[in-house]
Amino acid sequence: MNTLLLMLLLGSNSISLTSADFANNGNIPAKFTCEGKNISPELSISGVPPEAVTLALVVDDPDADKTIITHWIVWNIPANTNTIKQNSKPGTEGKNEKGANAYMGPCPPTDTHHYHFNIYALDRRIDLPAGSTKEQLLKAIEGHIIASGELIGLYKKEK
Repeated sequence: MNTLLLMLLLGSNSISLTSADFANNGNIPAKFTCEGKNISPELSISGVPPEAVTLALVVDDPDADKTIITHWIVWNIPANTNTIKQNSKPGTEGKNEKGANAYMGPCPPTDTHHYHFNIYALDRRIDLPAGSTKEQLLKAIEGHIIASGELIGLYKKEK
């Protein structure tokens, strides 16, 4: 489900998702990409509704040629989480595009790509095993999203 549709369905229930490492619609530093340390950036979360039980995070790149590339999915993040630290595992991780249960930094073949960091506040824990896919996660959270937020970072290979 796309973010605009989610926001229309949720009304004013939006979460603020920011990063000390890059601004919304700003450039993601190479440190967090395939050209650097390939570690996840720090994320700050605020405005989570008090009735939220857990959070889920989906990071993907819709600018790929034929498909949306999944870079990181994490669920069952405690709802009281204010900060996801660099290079951390804040909850249960699922498969990225390369099949690993981990963060996969930006690595576009050409041009500048947009990396969407989407956070979802959920009304329950998600009963999925580690290694589940983004499609499985999105199906599991359908109907359980009570608020959401998005941060977009840009990256173009330097080399």
